[in-house]
Amino acid sequence: MKLVNIGFGNMVNADRVIAVVSPESAPIKRIVREAEDRSLLVNATYGRRTRAVVIMDSEHVVLSAIQPDTISGRLTEEETE
Repeated sequence: MKLVNIGFGNMVNADRVIAVVSPESAPIKRIVREAEDRSLLVNATYGRRTRAVVIMDSEHVVLSAIQPDTISGRLTEEETE
């Protein structure tokens, strides 16, 4: 199991990440709202602005305060090691 840091010491299992996306589009906002309604939303922003939405294969949605490019870079670093 490989863990990737999504900010503030929070980690997710890199093998279970489906997508890392920006939260601005309407479809992503709908996914976040539906995950919250189904109690599948994990808010790891520590009160800061949401900059990335991590979609997991377990249907969980994780909010992060760091940029999607940063998380993506960390995921690709995990794959090359």
